[in-house]
Amino acid sequence: MLREPYYADEHVMLYHGDCREIDAWRGADILVTDPPYGRDWKQGAGLLSGHGGSHSPAGHRGIANDRDTTVRDTALAAWGDRPAVVFGDPLITPPQAARQALVYAKQSDSGVRGALAGFRRDVEMIYLVGKWGAGIGGESSVLRATGLMAGEHGLAARSGHPHAKSTAVLEVLIQRCPSGMIADPFAGSGSTLIAARNLGRRAIGVEIDERYCEAAAKRLSQSVLDLGVPTEEADRG
Repeated sequence: MLREPYYADEHVMLYHGDCREIDAWRGADILVTDPPYGRDWKQGAGLLSGHGGSHSPAGHRGIANDRDTTVRDTALAAWGDRPAVVFGDPLITPPQAARQALVYAKQSDSGVRGALAGFRRDVEMIYLVGKWGAGIGGESSVLRATGLMAGEHGLAARSGHPHAKSTAVLEVLIQRCPSGMIADPFAGSGSTLIAARNLGRRAIGVEIDERYCEAAAKRLSQSVLDLGVPTEEADRG
């Protein structure tokens, strides 16, 4: 029996469920995803803003399938050797077929918890996986997020997901991808889908947690608010 999309418009389809059980995303052309990293992340209540001005009323019990990289690696194995852009933790084993690592640098209010030796935890990796065309030269491999990340007005609060990525950064990545439909089997609150649609690309996503499907559907239905403009006010990752 075919599963009905949780959300659909002329550019985007979003399914609620486990990407290992839903095959529709595998028919796309390019994978752009922020999977569970495998670090078993959880967060207690407390400080959200690096400036000390906002506190969370409750913690977060974690992300589905984040205990290890099994689900990430299963999805990538199903994707095969086609081009993929995959976010990850710098201390966790990269995807097996990774060919290049980029750096996702977040704003100064990020990574203030658990800082060691006075350094914030404010970078993540972006792996280029599978078959990509090689060349000479190019732009910096450090991609910088714009706008606040934490606090009541930050990226997490605006998007409804604790690990939402900058739409502006995702647009830069998608612009470098080959033509075709974008797939995100770990869609979260829909940032990849929004970035793809902003660029006129078709996209298909799957998200296992219904609360994030709901957040993604709400953001996608408010397209006039999500223009992907890389400014502090308009960055809606």
